Amino acid sequence: MTRPDDPAIPASAQERPASAPERPAEIRPRTTARRTPGGASRRGPADPVKTLLHHHRDLCERAVDPLEIAAGLEAHGLTDRTAARYRHRDVFALAEELYARVPPRKRAPAAGPTTGSVPGPDADARAAWTLLALLPGAACLATAGVLRVTEGVLGDGTRALVTVVGAVLACLALRACLARGPLRAPEGAGRAGMYGCWLLSYAVYGEELLAQVMSGGPDGPWDGTPAPLLGLAAAVAPAAWCAHLFTVHAQRRLAGSRALEEFGAGVRPLLLASVTLFLGALLPLLLLADLGLGGSGTPVAAACLGVLFFVARLLAAHGLPEPGTAALAAACAVEAGAPALVLAARLPGLEPLARPVNALVSTGGTGAVSALACGGAAVGLLLHAAFALSRASAHTRS
Repeated sequence: MTRPDDPAIPASAQERPASAPERPAEIRPRTTARRTPGGASRRGPADPVKTLLHHHRDLCERAVDPLEIAAGLEAHGLTDRTAARYRHRDVFALAEELYARVPPRKRAPAAGPTTGSVPGPDADARAAWTLLALLPGAACLATAGVLRVTEGVLGDGTRALVTVVGAVLACLALRACLARGPLRAPEGAGRAGMYGCWLLSYAVYGEELLAQVMSGGPDGPWDGTPAPLLGLAAAVAPAAWCAHLFTVHAQRRLAGSRALEEFGAGVRPLLLASVTLFLGALLPLLLLADLGLGGSGTPVAAACLGVLFFVARLLAAHGLPEPGTAALAAACAVEAGAPALVLAARLPGLEPLARPVNALVSTGGTGAVSALACGGAAVGLLLHAAFALSRASAHTRS
């Protein structure tokens, strides 16, 4: 039996009570923690932002600013409400953290001004696309002037050649205008050009054709009304400036917004103001063209066609050409269907097919068909644009 003061026993062992058993070292449970941007640790079962970054790594590495990431997340279906599941108040705050987590060496270098910031004024660029936007109207006005001056001097064949040359020049000028500036659309913007040519041709010759068909014809060549074509060509320049103003103010709204709902609520009035401003410039040009070329009608159908063209091109310029193409195709179908129904009603037993066209023409004249076709398509497309252009992803496309 050993004594307490035995020198062979260490002092620490002599002081420990005999009744206290030796306890093993405490093992702390493992936890998962992540660092917040402020440096504090946030404990939790997982890091949802890290999972989101893994799923959208290409987007985050390619983005040049957080606004581009926010637009990409929104395009994938994320909203401010779903951002709460990632412990952020909105998509913009979530995009800022994703942007901060991507190492700078992996981020793509910015090739120019960021999409979220509004570039500084470039007078030379604006002057260039403004000049191009004036060319279609100038070509049509020059052609109409030559035909008016040479009336009774040149033969029918020569006048037809002048008309063809003027139309070709106007088409080339319009193509150059749509290739740059605010009305420029990405490559492969759809088949809108084919439908646009049909609608313009109907605006010139459609009313006379429908009148002859309803009176038992067609009986032969019909006269055209070039006033709508001249007014619409002259309205290309106001359309470019209205599209430019909408894009600039929408980008400013995007840069100053902190929530997707806030941005959408601010863009819809901008869209309505842009369409109203364009319509305010289009109507006087159509009236002047109609007055200068000896017309006597109210250009309601041409105004509806101009608004349809403007909204369709505005959507295409923001990377959304399909809705505009569908709206143009629908207007073409209605305009082509009116004379087709009248002709089909001549067959035995199919007389009721012409009743809707007869009722519409008796109420508003032959121009009511084009007004209904283009006006209905324009209203439907405008309602769609109010939703589509209120998304942030529509304003960060190159």
